[in-house]
Amino acid sequence: MLSRVAECIFWMSRYIERAENVARFIDVNQNLMLDLDNAMREQWEPLVFTAGDQEDFSARYDKATRHNVLHFLTFDEENPNSILSCVARARENARTVRENISSAMWEEINKFHLFVLDGAKRGTDHTADFVTFYDSVKSRSHLLIGVTDTTMSHSEGWHFARLGRLLERADKTSRILDVKYYLLLPKIQDVGTPLDIVQWSALLQSASALEMYRKSHGRLVPSKVADFLILDRAFPRSMRFCLIHAENSLHNITETPIGTFSNRSEQLIGRLRAELDYTLIDDIIARGLHEFIDDFQMKLNQVGQSIYDNFFALRKVSTSTAPMVQRQDTGKQSQTQTQSS
Repeated sequence: MLSRVAECIFWMSRYIERAENVARFIDVNQNLMLDLDNAMREQWEPLVFTAGDQEDFSARYDKATRHNVLHFLTFDEENPNSILSCVARARENARTVRENISSAMWEEINKFHLFVLDGAKRGTDHTADFVTFYDSVKSRSHLLIGVTDTTMSHSEGWHFARLGRLLERADKTSRILDVKYYLLLPKIQDVGTPLDIVQWSALLQSASALEMYRKSHGRLVPSKVADFLILDRAFPRSMRFCLIHAENSLHNITETPIGTFSNRSEQLIGRLRAELDYTLIDDIIARGLHEFIDDFQMKLNQVGQSIYDNFFALRKVSTSTAPMVQRQDTGKQSQTQTQSS
């Protein structure tokens, strides 16, 4: 498979997952506001921190009001991580490799894009429509994943799509956990209060994890919630699950046996997965949850960079013709990709 094709499929999938996660954060935060008293209701700024775009937001908006945050995260074309930008970029990547994906995938991505464009025309002021809008974003993402799994051959292209989706999902799960721990509950006296429980419940809902957590652990206990979202092997949005299956796809692409590595990407993702395999939640809490997650995100970014270096970056070839050069930036090219940091 051409590196250009692999990169487009990887980022097509990653952008769709990113759009879904933004919708997920906003939807749960809006529900959380209904459960808080008036003094605590305007907690919109943590959503910007969850997305990792606080510097961009602060440069263009005065206050983290409901309207400003919703517009920035949903329809702001200047924000490369807004839902509108992510779906548009996913569609552009899909268009570039139209012959390598199924017709059903292309059709669903187009429908998704038109749906978001229609939502942008209506804006963020119609609350009832907005609740439906975020539910639809999540549903359309799930539909596209299902269509991809059932209409695309599970060969290299499919594994690049899954690799991109799972790396993005692991990153966003770590972010929502970090924001809850570091920003949403700054007062130590609030720990264990009804407010604390409501927020941990909202955190699990952000990852569609509340029901599965209840089945596994019952009562809401912060350490068990962290354990479930970081170390659970079976839940599909836990950080460990994502790394296990992302590593599996990476090895399917290279045909290198699991437990060995033939490139830097396999080495880094295997090392990070093993770190989660051989740690306990007590070790993480003793070290500091925020410090652990910060380190995880840095290592995950290193994995993403290594995947680019190993599979997508064009290299000079010794020929009589001038070498092709591919540039990775934040412009408008179809190959332009933006990664949360």
